[in-house]
Amino acid sequence: MTLIKSVIDWIDVRVGIREIAEKELTGYLLPRNINAWYSMGSILLFAFALQVVTGMLLLIYYVPDAEKAFKSVTAIMNDVPYGWLIRMLHAVGSNMMVLVLLLHMISVLFMGSYKKPRELNWVTGFILLSMIQGISLTGYLLPWSQLSFWATTVATNSANAIPVLGPYLVEFLRGSPLVGPPTLGRFFALHVAVIPAGIAAMIAAHLFFLKRTGVSTPPFGQQDTLNQWRGESYTHENHPGGIPFFPDFALEDLRSIAIYMAIFLAVVFFDPYLFFPKDAFIPANAFVTPAHIKPEWYFLANYQTLKIFPNELIGLSLQGAAMTFLALLPFIDRGRERHPLKRPLFMICSVGGLLLWIGLSIWGHLS
Repeated sequence: MTLIKSVIDWIDVRVGIREIAEKELTGYLLPRNINAWYSMGSILLFAFALQVVTGMLLLIYYVPDAEKAFKSVTAIMNDVPYGWLIRMLHAVGSNMMVLVLLLHMISVLFMGSYKKPRELNWVTGFILLSMIQGISLTGYLLPWSQLSFWATTVATNSANAIPVLGPYLVEFLRGSPLVGPPTLGRFFALHVAVIPAGIAAMIAAHLFFLKRTGVSTPPFGQQDTLNQWRGESYTHENHPGGIPFFPDFALEDLRSIAIYMAIFLAVVFFDPYLFFPKDAFIPANAFVTPAHIKPEWYFLANYQTLKIFPNELIGLSLQGAAMTFLALLPFIDRGRERHPLKRPLFMICSVGGLLLWIGLSIWGHLS
């Protein structure tokens, strides 16, 4: 303990570490009525860190070559000590991370925390959602199984519906006219370098905007639930008389992370193949098309939408319009009211849209 104190004293003399800790931890006050939904961001940071660590461990044995990729994944599962655990943590973790991110965005939506001056918080969060879906899609191909090969074929082929640019875009994504070794190389580079770097940069931007604007007060249990920001000049939302981030809400974050880990590990140890259809254990074969290839659960609604419309362009256009509307929501919804029950039109549209997405996902799973 004396050694640790000496090291802290040495650093404190040079950079004032104690002052920073006082300001950012015990001196950083949060609203007294803050709830557990605000811990979703901390869970996501933890989940992303876990993905980075397990991904690095997998890189030690994984071979990004079309002839060797499936064999290397099989060796990780069967021969490398605890390799099966690392792979399951990574594979299940990607699905859990998407689920938590969706819950986080839904909570922000219903608490009206996307409203001005937090438009940039919402936009960066939406970009993060797209990036995490992208990193999951690129990682899907890396095992080079029947499932990953043909799911990638179907996913990239959707771009063909775009007029004029479609065929060129498909070839650009694949690196060749068909899914093959060049596609694996491109997706590997995107998965392990390009997209993770983009996600890290976007997380930094998201946290910066969160820090500069201040944590929004939950609208629940408040008499006045109107957005108080006027926009005349920059203001930071302070919370005099609030609770300190450390240790009060830090313990809440730790509890939420512990609950997340309990659920996460329950899936890993008791139903690890929940996200692995049987085609995930068959090596890729470009000459044998499986009977039913479906994407991951978070793409099922998109998959079913394309099946509903005879023209893929219509399906893609509707999805693009819906995603654009969500991305620009803070600029469209200019009302000051934040409580969801005091916004009946918002409740009807948002709950209806959520139910539609769930319904399409279930339909896509069963079809």
